[in-house]
Amino acid sequence: MRIIMFTRETTATSVLPAAALLDSEVECLAPIPSSYVAVDSADVVMIDARGDLTRARALCQLFTGPMDCPPIILILEEGGVAVVQSDWGAADFVMADAGPAELSARMRLLRAHVPVVESVDGDLIEVGDLVIDTTAYTARLRGAILDLTYKEFQLLKYLAANHGRVLTRQNLLDEVWGEDYIGGSRTVDVHIRRLRAKLGTEHDNLIGTVRNVGYRLDAPQE
Repeated sequence: MRIIMFTRETTATSVLPAAALLDSEVECLAPIPSSYVAVDSADVVMIDARGDLTRARALCQLFTGPMDCPPIILILEEGGVAVVQSDWGAADFVMADAGPAELSARMRLLRAHVPVVESVDGDLIEVGDLVIDTTAYTARLRGAILDLTYKEFQLLKYLAANHGRVLTRQNLLDEVWGEDYIGGSRTVDVHIRRLRAKLGTEHDNLIGTVRNVGYRLDAPQE
């Protein structure tokens, strides 16, 4: 699991000491525009809201608006709890002095924040051995669940829904990241590489490169 914390501190434990005992390392990034693209490959985003609640709110709303990022957890001090509202877009908050057990529990709940709903046929996209459940937000390859970030899932879903069609990088950016996305087409190439790695060497050729055009997902030949 990739956890990103937006903070002006250099280490996560300076903000949240209990982070030292999480199973995954917390990567600290400065809250500046050049760092925002990192949310695309994160599973959980933390925002250090201890000092400047106004800035934390703006950042939270940016990420949950046009950038459509994964779940956000705010890190607060005592006085900040009364200020946070639902329109901030955060999924949860944790106090800076929270213990390891509380923090771990909140992280587990964040990972499971999408409700599990029984699928109907219209919610499944099947391309060969690849089965994508758009309701449960899962992708399975030969029955095994792929461990995908939110954007990786959205990208694979869009490729699968249009399998056999060549999709340009700009088309993928517009449909998966949104027309307001501030990054470049390089983002698509990076996510395609990550998807191929997670599909494994036996199946990475499901996603083909059409030179100078874009990408296409094809069912394997029998």
